[in-house]
Amino acid sequence: MTGASPFYDDTDEIDQLAINLFHGWGYNFYRVENQLRTDDLLIRSKVGWLLGSVRAGVEAAESAYRHAFLPPPSRAQPRHDPVAVAGAQALERLSQAIGAIEGQIRALPVPENDRMIERHRREAATLGRLLAIDRRLVGQAETLRTMLDGKDGAWLLDNGTKALEGLAAIEATLRERQGLLFI
Repeated sequence: MTGASPFYDDTDEIDQLAINLFHGWGYNFYRVENQLRTDDLLIRSKVGWLLGSVRAGVEAAESAYRHAFLPPPSRAQPRHDPVAVAGAQALERLSQAIGAIEGQIRALPVPENDRMIERHRREAATLGRLLAIDRRLVGQAETLRTMLDGKDGAWLLDNGTKALEGLAAIEATLRERQGLLFI
């Protein structure tokens, strides 16, 4: 039933009303920028999951290491071996460093859907560059996970510099990402 109904006659006006409402709500799900923003959030959650997996593995290795090398004190040996204590502390610090980076990634900002930002910076181009950086974060986190997966505490202590290099690379990527957003 067309004719006198404003719901059918003027599709241009209906389209304009919908667009105005979308902008008033702060969202237009047809825009590429919104898809890129959603992709960014999803990717960062997956990077956080990868790093959480790495951290869980390091914590399991630390626990096994403590169990093997730091038995309960006894009369024969009332104090722990200082080398074993230092090793357990190094594993604990590695776990904390991974957790700190995981927290940073989960808290990273993404450009908001803001008209003022759009005037000063091309949002889609910025989000596209963020996606490239986020891809690198995924690759770095997966490389770290693969490298440390299933390793025991002794291996982690012997090869801890490799893990720290991986964390440093992820931190450098995070700084690059932050620099992109504050241009």
